[in-house]
Amino acid sequence: MSHRGRIFCPAWGVITLSMITLSLILSSSVAHGQRSDPARESRYRMVTEFIEREGITNTRVLDSIRQVPRHEFVTPQHRRESYTDSALPIGFKQTISPPFVVAYMTQTIDPQPEDRVLEIGTGSGYQAAVLSNLVKAVYSIEIVEPLGKSAAERLSRLKYTNVKTKIGDGYLGWEEFAPFDKIIVTCSPENVPQPLIDQLKEGGMLLVPLGERYQQVFHQFEKKNGKLDEKKLISTLFVPMTGTSEEQRKVKPDPQNPKILNGDFELDENQDGYADHWHYQRLTTLLEEGAPEGKRCILFDAPDYGRLSQALQAAPIDGSKIGSLQIRLRYKSEEIKKGEEAHEFASVRVHFYDENRKEFDHQMIGPFMGTQGWTTITKTIPVPPKGREMIFRMGLNGATGKLWMDDLTVTPRPR
Repeated sequence: MSHRGRIFCPAWGVITLSMITLSLILSSSVAHGQRSDPARESRYRMVTEFIEREGITNTRVLDSIRQVPRHEFVTPQHRRESYTDSALPIGFKQTISPPFVVAYMTQTIDPQPEDRVLEIGTGSGYQAAVLSNLVKAVYSIEIVEPLGKSAAERLSRLKYTNVKTKIGDGYLGWEEFAPFDKIIVTCSPENVPQPLIDQLKEGGMLLVPLGERYQQVFHQFEKKNGKLDEKKLISTLFVPMTGTSEEQRKVKPDPQNPKILNGDFELDENQDGYADHWHYQRLTTLLEEGAPEGKRCILFDAPDYGRLSQALQAAPIDGSKIGSLQIRLRYKSEEIKKGEEAHEFASVRVHFYDENRKEFDHQMIGPFMGTQGWTTITKTIPVPPKGREMIFRMGLNGATGKLWMDDLTVTPRPR
């Protein structure tokens, strides 16, 4: 498959040039008599490249995502990125989740045609729209009033008639329509809110990202005899659940002491082959042999150009107090070749976000090329004064070959 015509989308992935023209097509389709669904090709490509190829197998879920016009659920300035596997800002410090994450969450709750589903965190309404095609009814709650109102209008305009929305604190659930067969939470509390447990049907399923602000894990719960049977899944990153949940949060971020967790890749609590604390891992393998130190290292292995072979981790940072970060890591490479586009090369990239969670700067270590035995790199990168969050993104990033990494440490230096 050709991967020409791509540009880099910093936090998550790549954008094809056909997607850049998407917004122009959408805005001019009526005036120029374009076909009724000009985004169909981009949407189908998104499902093939970023969702189906990466492990989502539920055909009903795949079909629903092929149908939902994601470009209708993003802001106009991000419309050209609609069909990339990217988290995009939708205002009010909120985001629309990457399509793969939406597909993963939807597949995990195993939606059935007669299910009644409660969604906590309407956002733009995209997740509710995907569920709408799969279940009997969706009840969705949004705490940010402008977002909730615009999502309700959008869902109505697009005729998702089995979705009911309201403005409110998702922590409290929606008792009027309980019990629910499934509950899906698209924001992160520290613990499962008791009202959601109470409103889950016996035998029902609840999926929620639990944890600290920058360290979260999907938890899948099944209600048995009034109690929750728990299963931990993969690491992830969502905006925090606000309202009552945030008031009860015990662990607060420390932006003056940013750190990377499990930088030696030793931790795999679930023994599922994914390094703990690293989210959105793609084409990675935890190896228990060949590490330069300790028992494990991580391998990024991409046979094709343009693949998202990567692992990400987020952390708070106060750029007004932290002036630089000293980064140390070990790497080994084998036959790494840069991708077909200029941005597609193996590296470690640090993306900085402002107080509104908008990316405005990034720094890089690399690129890593060719074949190289285990090598240690130490580099100091500047932290922009208005930086308030950062995401470490390591991997092949569209290049091909093999990249081993280990012993990543980050040491903050005061401004």
